[in-house]
Amino acid sequence: MTITRRHDPDYRGFASDNYAGIHPEILEAIAVANGGHQISYGEDVYTEHLQDVFKGHFGERAEAFPVFNGTGANVVALDAMSPRWGSVIAAATAHINVDECGAPEKMGGLKLLTVPTPDGKLTPELIDTHAWGWGDQHRAQPLVVAITQSTELGTCYTPDEIRAICDHAHQHGMKVFLDGSRLGNAAATLGRPFRAFTTDAGVDVLTFGGTKNGLLAGECVVVLNPDAAQGVMYLRKMSMQLASKMRFVSAQFEALLGGDLWLRNASHANAMALRLAAAVRDVPGVQITQEVQANAVFALVPKDVTERLQKRFRFYTWNEHTGEVRWMCSFDTTEEDIDAFAAAVREEMAGARD
Repeated sequence: MTITRRHDPDYRGFASDNYAGIHPEILEAIAVANGGHQISYGEDVYTEHLQDVFKGHFGERAEAFPVFNGTGANVVALDAMSPRWGSVIAAATAHINVDECGAPEKMGGLKLLTVPTPDGKLTPELIDTHAWGWGDQHRAQPLVVAITQSTELGTCYTPDEIRAICDHAHQHGMKVFLDGSRLGNAAATLGRPFRAFTTDAGVDVLTFGGTKNGLLAGECVVVLNPDAAQGVMYLRKMSMQLASKMRFVSAQFEALLGGDLWLRNASHANAMALRLAAAVRDVPGVQITQEVQANAVFALVPKDVTERLQKRFRFYTWNEHTGEVRWMCSFDTTEEDIDAFAAAVREEMAGARD
């Protein structure tokens, strides 16, 4: 049977880096892993080798648990880090709070204690707004601090900032979880290896995103401190995140992390975001709201301009109240894509002024 292509391969949107296709080297890795029989449910040779790949990036104590998607990874990780009476301190903009349909609370049974932040980043001082009440049977116990790298607002924590959070949390007996759906973008911006702002900074457990950086599908729960998480393998199955043909998930991560593909993809996406910000920053009426440190550009534009632009290029309104929008770049975004979108922004803004 011949499959008919039902989309325009030249179409580009700026709504999400999930819109991009699969990187050719990832497709090749899936094909290489195909053929013959391998033991299912993670007992295959690709998943076994993947452990060495992650140890090379995060240290000898690291253990990786491949899963299907980011929400599942976050729920499994947090569930393994906290008892039923525990609560999780997070930024109000955290993905676990606003973009997972209540999954950490409904599926994981966790209480989220959220903190407003100007840039998506927690600090020890902000954590302290909720870091109290231990031993009070009337209060969900603050036991985990959750951060995101890069953040939902496209900003990046420095290694020192993460170390300060981890030291502060650990002093209070809390663990630190890092949502790393765009961890590659942060590492590319910082110019530092993954472990410099995770393992070495004191992070206990993280999730590593692959889908946004060129994979077909796949994320990983990565336990850096074995004392901080219990029962991940069981929770993964209970949460419907255990792939039967896991070799195809693991082979993708080996292709991504075994060489420099992750860095090439992330660096390119970041560079395209910087190009976009530079192209629209001086357009009258456009206000860039966050420092561009990864592959996202946040901006304020008039609502009518947003509506007209969205008919030409798909992207999301981030804040319905303020009109702030988010423009995402991907590993396959081209300079021509950026220039075409920037030209559209200028055209629509000029039309709004006329």
